[in-house]
Amino acid sequence: MTTPDVHTRTWGSAPAGQPITQFTLTLPGGVQAQLTDLGATLTSLHVPDRSGTPGEVVLGFDRPGPYLSRETAPFLGSTVGRFANRIAQARYTLDGQAVHLTRNDGPHALHGGPRGFDLHLWHGHAEVVGGGAQVTFTRTSPHGEEGHPGTLHVQVTYHLTADPDPTLSIEYRATTDAPTHVNLTNHTYWNLSPDPHEGVHAHHLTLHADTFTPTHAGIPTGAVQDVTGTPLDFRTPRPLGDALTDQPGGFDHNLMLRGQPGTLRPAATLYHPASGRSLEIRTTEPAVQLYTANFLDGQYTGHAGRVHAPQAAVCLETQHVPDSPNQLQFPTTRLDPGRTFTSRTVHTFRTQ
Repeated sequence: MTTPDVHTRTWGSAPAGQPITQFTLTLPGGVQAQLTDLGATLTSLHVPDRSGTPGEVVLGFDRPGPYLSRETAPFLGSTVGRFANRIAQARYTLDGQAVHLTRNDGPHALHGGPRGFDLHLWHGHAEVVGGGAQVTFTRTSPHGEEGHPGTLHVQVTYHLTADPDPTLSIEYRATTDAPTHVNLTNHTYWNLSPDPHEGVHAHHLTLHADTFTPTHAGIPTGAVQDVTGTPLDFRTPRPLGDALTDQPGGFDHNLMLRGQPGTLRPAATLYHPASGRSLEIRTTEPAVQLYTANFLDGQYTGHAGRVHAPQAAVCLETQHVPDSPNQLQFPTTRLDPGRTFTSRTVHTFRTQ
């Protein structure tokens, strides 16, 4: 194949009978992404290793059923919203009015509530664009969904190119008819190894972050702390296995990225020495949530026999700071009518 190709097919049915659609984007060199309109989700991504052999680099399933439940597919590759991460006590105040959200993480709201964006069907449209291919997903989140005010119109575009290097760009846009809070992210679980039995301990991670936000019970305390002398110091490449020795329970931490939010700048580099694959992430977001799949329980098996066990993958969720609606010292997540929320994160794959 010498030109990009787009293939669309019905991929099963949702509980209410609506068809679930799978989109396959294929580029020269064996670069391929598969996505579904259930949760505007990236289900598979193949990129070459140093020998030129394409292989899977994300956790996911080859069938739609597991994506219907967070028990089997806890945000695997999905679009998370209306508000990614946690909001303390599932409430915030907006223009003097109390907003009460649906609780789903003890007393808190997490990743959009019990039925966030990841569990909804979106409208998808795939097309070849220049030297690449893309899928654009849209949905309308009605006023009051999981407690949030305002009707929110959301668009997420996955754009795949391969010249000069395989690159997956994710761009978000959202508008509202009433003041609300928005924090969108993608929750892909990365593993660059071709061995389905290998976790992420041999991966080397670099984060372009000098500080992090300490938490109490998963909620930021409001402080911003230097990473020096902590397990979160990834300013130079560090094997995740070594870091996990210092943080045996795994990572689920928010780090503040260097540079000006709103500008595209380096966020992270993940490198797997044995395969030679590296993933470089740039983003316009102010922060990244480092999560080492601590809550995967090993009960389910995905692509190529990979067991979804703790530390089988690593998530690098570019986003705003958790609980920002309640902590005004952090970059704002407020969106007003007449304004457009925009965000972009770019994933570039290279070999070493």
